[in-house]
Amino acid sequence: MTEIVSIIKHEVSQILDSNIDLNELEILEIIKNRVFEKSKEVYIKAEEKSHIVEQIYNSLKKLDVLQPYIEDPEISEIMINGPESCFIEKNRGITKVNINFEDNGKLEYIIQKIVSKVNRVVNEANPIVDARLEDGSRVSVVMPPIALNGPILTIRKFAAKGMNIEQLIKMDTITEEAARFLEKLVKARYNIFISGGTSSGKTTFLNALSDFIPKDERIITIEDSAELRINGIDNIVKLETRNKNVEGKGEITIKDLIRTSLRMRPDRVIVGEVRGAETLDMLQAMNTGHDGSLSTGHANSTRDALTRLETMVLMGVEMPIVAIKQQISSAIDIIIHIAKLKDKSRRVLEISEVKGFENGEIAINKLYAYNFDENGMGKLLKQGELIDDFKMRMNGE
Repeated sequence: MTEIVSIIKHEVSQILDSNIDLNELEILEIIKNRVFEKSKEVYIKAEEKSHIVEQIYNSLKKLDVLQPYIEDPEISEIMINGPESCFIEKNRGITKVNINFEDNGKLEYIIQKIVSKVNRVVNEANPIVDARLEDGSRVSVVMPPIALNGPILTIRKFAAKGMNIEQLIKMDTITEEAARFLEKLVKARYNIFISGGTSSGKTTFLNALSDFIPKDERIITIEDSAELRINGIDNIVKLETRNKNVEGKGEITIKDLIRTSLRMRPDRVIVGEVRGAETLDMLQAMNTGHDGSLSTGHANSTRDALTRLETMVLMGVEMPIVAIKQQISSAIDIIIHIAKLKDKSRRVLEISEVKGFENGEIAINKLYAYNFDENGMGKLLKQGELIDDFKMRMNGE
């Protein structure tokens, strides 16, 4: 059967080479016709015909053997560790699967297909690349010689429809009380920073909070790879970074995009994630009349998030640490910390108010905290009251 698939695929490829304007339906019809013609020569079971059609179409127009896993809504992550080692995350568990790549070249072809669609380049000189699929799923690529066991491809999938706060409440990611409190904060234009580890749900939570943004505002989103799904906002501008070209030119960074966004009359700026020198520009945007801005960053706790912000500012500019702490304390109003627990569930562990700069340190006021029980589980409970309620009162809350 493998030989039949190869023959039909070769025949269809030749047709496509001479008819580059064919749409997907026309290509699918050509494949079906070729399979039907081949079945006159070689007996092919009815159920095998549809499988062959799908296999050839995925190989030519989709992501080949990966496509069924991409389309499976229960799979949240696909991890390819070279052509012979493939894993998926499904229903919070990781299992090895039999995804068969012929060799490194076949896997590299699929990787090139993915990155080229978002104008990214990956090769020996530029072996590490972040990209995305058409549905917004995040893609990370590491190629040889950096990757010793062959091309590495990691795809973090996103649901066809982003989760809203009601769904997160049902999943116990956050309590109803805390969610309603955050809704008031977003509407009152508090600057919010979401921290957490890898795969803790920062982007998902940011998307959910964005549902509370008034629909008449102008929003600008800034990301390395476009993942945010801001719903219901008509006046929205989506900006995405660009890597250097093969000549080492043309790079557009998050730092560049933040500076550009401030000349585009945004009501709010949403930065998907800050990782380096662009952090200072984000803080300055929050401090220059763009209240209600949101962003995320990697951290292990609320206090760690503040420390990492300080470090990231220092990556871009030499400033006294006291001045950096003052910038952070005046720019960020609220920090939400999220984590993935041992049972693979995502939980909001802390919601804290940045009180200001006191005695040489950034002072925080813990508003909600997750109280763990002896089994490592628990509940998000209220700890204190919001001190700086000026924006709340301005918004009539």
